[in-house]
Amino acid sequence: MENQTRKKRVFSGIQPSGDLTLGSYMGAIKNWVTMQDEYDCVYCIVDMHAITVRQNPADLRRRCLEQLAQYLACGLDPAKSILFVQSHVPQHAELSWILGCYTQFGELSRMTQFKQKSQQHADNITAGLFTYPVLMAADILLYQADYVPVGEDQRQHVELCRDIAQRFNGVYSETFVLPEALIQRVDQGARIMSLGNPLSKMSKSDPDGCVYLMDPPEVIQRKFKRAVTDSETSVRYDKENKPGVSNLLTIYCAAAGKSLEEAEAEFAGQGYGVFKPAVGEAVAELLRPMREEAARMMKDKAYLEGVYREGAQRAGRLAQRTLDKVHRKVGFVAR
Repeated sequence: MENQTRKKRVFSGIQPSGDLTLGSYMGAIKNWVTMQDEYDCVYCIVDMHAITVRQNPADLRRRCLEQLAQYLACGLDPAKSILFVQSHVPQHAELSWILGCYTQFGELSRMTQFKQKSQQHADNITAGLFTYPVLMAADILLYQADYVPVGEDQRQHVELCRDIAQRFNGVYSETFVLPEALIQRVDQGARIMSLGNPLSKMSKSDPDGCVYLMDPPEVIQRKFKRAVTDSETSVRYDKENKPGVSNLLTIYCAAAGKSLEEAEAEFAGQGYGVFKPAVGEAVAELLRPMREEAARMMKDKAYLEGVYREGAQRAGRLAQRTLDKVHRKVGFVAR
């Protein structure tokens, strides 16, 4: 095992299957940034996962660069964290194959996300979609990650990753750290819901219901003015009976750095005509510096290339250390 005095390691990644959203930032990246000083952080752009659904090649390449620029603009620091593109570290695919040989067909069949995506993409149910959780396990176990910050929808995949690691460790002796899922608490803004349907999570696949990090202020304002609320006029948090207003309050508090009590008092008796534009303004101001910095970085492709190349080299060294150990355990002849 690695030196027990090392910092605890965190691994996480986001697919470049669409533009990053306000939900991506508040639910994931904002927390990643705060973890950089306390943990040894490995953050990935998981482009191999993205191709379980058909992608336009030019768009996928562009979004990978844009996502890296946005990671950096949000505060991820390549001097503190390892930032890389998944496909640049071939050990991910190699370990995925090996771990697939220690994963049961029935385990993968029970994955909730596979069932959902199979319904959404009924004409393209590929082996990659089915074995997606094995690649995710390889992503995590390659780096001996202690913690995996994920949304609630990914908890099942982290549990499967632990099962695979325990099975492998049981056969060959201790090889992998057993990772724990870090599910962000709701009051940290992890559950940012759709502006169009506050019962569904904000998703990059729903352009009208989500705010993208690169949306200009006027677009952000328009989206919030159209946000679903209810037939009342009172601004109060009541997730059960007022999901739309409650979602907007959650977003406002996260963007403006206020408590729910402060926000409710601020808009008492003012109605949605005042409230919704105020939320839009707070979000536009929160995202403005990130949007401007990411746009600036996109003009400096050489810098971005340097970041992802160095990140892949650092990630590759860690990954190879684990893979060499796995090769020995399963009986492969040394290269």
